[in-house]
Amino acid sequence: MTTTGQDQGELRIGIVGPYDLVEKIMLAGPGPAGPPGPAGDWPQPARRLVAAAYRDEQESADKVARLGTDIDVCLFASRVPYDYARGAGVLTGPATYISLTGSSLYAALLRACLDGGHDLARASIDVLGRDHVEEAFGEIGVPARDVHVHEDPAAHTGPTAPAALAAFHERLWRRGQTSVVFTCLPSVAAKLSAAGMPVVTLQPTGSEIRAALRTAALLGAYRKLEEAQLAIAVVEVPALRDAPPRRGASRQSREELRLTVHKFLVQEAQRMRATVSPVSDHGFLITATRGSLAAATDGFLVWPFTGRARSELGIVIEAGVGLGSTAQEAEARARALLIRTPGGARAGPGAPDREG
Repeated sequence: MTTTGQDQGELRIGIVGPYDLVEKIMLAGPGPAGPPGPAGDWPQPARRLVAAAYRDEQESADKVARLGTDIDVCLFASRVPYDYARGAGVLTGPATYISLTGSSLYAALLRACLDGGHDLARASIDVLGRDHVEEAFGEIGVPARDVHVHEDPAAHTGPTAPAALAAFHERLWRRGQTSVVFTCLPSVAAKLSAAGMPVVTLQPTGSEIRAALRTAALLGAYRKLEEAQLAIAVVEVPALRDAPPRRGASRQSREELRLTVHKFLVQEAQRMRATVSPVSDHGFLITATRGSLAAATDGFLVWPFTGRARSELGIVIEAGVGLGSTAQEAEARARALLIRTPGGARAGPGAPDREG
């Protein structure tokens, strides 16, 4: 389910959550991405919302993996599916989630009050931190000392399984220690409701959904701008640079070597949607974007051509990559890095900083 057609320049936001909530988010639309005021009138990229609905929060990692590189940013229904995906190592780009600690919690408390028959002071609540719970209960004048809170230790040990959360609520209910359950997970709510327990599910409000979509859009747009940054690779051939030119057969072999390297780099550049230009009798420039170069180097972990040049051609080449908003700036940084790191890329690249 999508909101617009596919387009290369559009911003693609993956929506990961339970089916009913994903549909609600899709219908809400991304809303304005810019801040209020004149800045909100800045041109914004077209957006496409890509649904990745699950039946259980533990499926979130698989859903994100299936989205792959088809999206620019992920928006999760809550922190729990986000933590599952992060723990599984499938988040390769920016991601955020809808927080349920604000108006969602107050709305759930209001629904429980309107239903009647529930003693809010004897409730059990999962996932949320006790500080948020005590603040909300204090705002409505209900003591929270007998409220049971299962804080999710995701930051340290990973999210608690839905079955364990359901057991937490059910144990308290069977002992008569709680009057109502508040849960952030629809899968937990479904299980407890089937057991006849009074359950209120925290659902994001419309304003929270729109705010989260704006945040996701800003994260995705920043990522796109970063990927569009120019990347210039300065490539040098030590065999041509360090050996003095000679006449006759030696000169001819030098020219053959230079043409061989040039042809090889052109083939490599085509894989990265880049261009190659000879700049001297021993050097070349490869012009690309940060995004295309990152895709060809496994996120700047593997050089795309130095290893192959050595293994396939028996040729050693050195390379430095510079990033910048202009070609001149990127090239200057690439040359500085090549001089600063003797042997160029022989030790292998690393994640680039602001220079390269």
